[in-house]
Amino acid sequence: MDEGENYTVADISLAEQGSLRVDWARSRMPVLTALREEAEKTRPLEGMRVAGCLHVTKETAVLIETIGAAGAEISWSGCNPLSTQDDVAAWLAREGYSVFAWHGQSVEDFYRCIDRTLEFKPTLTLDDGADLIVRVHGEKKEFAEGVIGGTEETTTGVHRLRAMGDAGDLLYPVIAVNDAITKWDFDNIYGTGQSTLDGIIRATSVLIAGKTFVVGGYGHCGSGLAMRARGMGANVIITEVDPLPGLRAVMDGFRVMKMDEAASIGDIFCTATGMKDILVGRHFDSMKDGAIISNTGHYDCEINIEQLKSQAVSMRNIRPENDEYTMADGRRIFLLADGRLVNLAAAEGHPSEVMDMSFANQFLSLCRLAADGAGMAPIVHDISFEQDQDLAMTKLATLGFGIDELTAEQAAYLTDYTAGT
Repeated sequence: MDEGENYTVADISLAEQGSLRVDWARSRMPVLTALREEAEKTRPLEGMRVAGCLHVTKETAVLIETIGAAGAEISWSGCNPLSTQDDVAAWLAREGYSVFAWHGQSVEDFYRCIDRTLEFKPTLTLDDGADLIVRVHGEKKEFAEGVIGGTEETTTGVHRLRAMGDAGDLLYPVIAVNDAITKWDFDNIYGTGQSTLDGIIRATSVLIAGKTFVVGGYGHCGSGLAMRARGMGANVIITEVDPLPGLRAVMDGFRVMKMDEAASIGDIFCTATGMKDILVGRHFDSMKDGAIISNTGHYDCEINIEQLKSQAVSMRNIRPENDEYTMADGRRIFLLADGRLVNLAAAEGHPSEVMDMSFANQFLSLCRLAADGAGMAPIVHDISFEQDQDLAMTKLATLGFGIDELTAEQAAYLTDYTAGT
């Protein structure tokens, strides 16, 4: 472990390798690049201190340098013990950013690193999963008074924060970046679908075609994963607790059944629900020999790993992020990434192109909070429809596509309630 005054990373000598990764990501993130170039002139975050708790990846590094270009001081930790790209963390440290993150943290290390990011008394917080915000509202409440506002990147975190807001426990406004259309209809669907399969394949090298692939949950993330798994030739089964996405999955052509039924026929399982105990002991009891289980939800509670361990007679690491659990009857179950986000622990997370929009929303939300946060109510706020529209239009342009515009007559027709047959 390498430590400096403002960083703790695995190996600072990896910085040059991290530089190459960040260069690649930057070349694939034109929207955020354009925002950075403008921010260097206007400095909308001048005087702000941003504490971030988000996966330390090459894409996050591009977001961090954009926040810095806007005038903010920055201190950062990872939001998952297994998702940090150590070479990127080293590059951030070498570039002078405060960063406290490395791959393979203990739970104690994880929260200690969050606490380090709070020492410079942030005025804005940025979260993925709400661990930092919950920390500021609990064990480190002394830092809450100086915070103007925060942002939240993912579904799980938004659920936690809306519950806090409904209970009247939020101390400052939070913008739900996750709920922007340009985030969850793209990042969650296309990013999760591709990167989750990438992680499963890297950890196993198995052929997807012909396998029975069980997806727990058919929200944005689960539906994206199901679509990509089917595209690679898998026979996809969906499990759900909500009749609406369950019905949608049926209409999309997938088999839908209870997990108790799917457990005995699945070859590969991946949970994507944000809920605990999707795969538990009785499911492990009925799984076939060689079953692969994984998770792409934010926390590692979707698979009950303690029950898996208690039922197994032995465990060994087969390959990186792939542990073999042997049951008493000789069946083997392979757990990927210790039940954590398989797309980040076993692969590199979402492609840069889709994170371009998500992180543009993060940056614009921080700018909004810096300007208006002091007057915003301490609840969860949505991103404006206009911001979604502007980002989508900008992204289309960077991809080389154009769309039509309504004529004046067409625009008038939209609100002409007298028009009929």
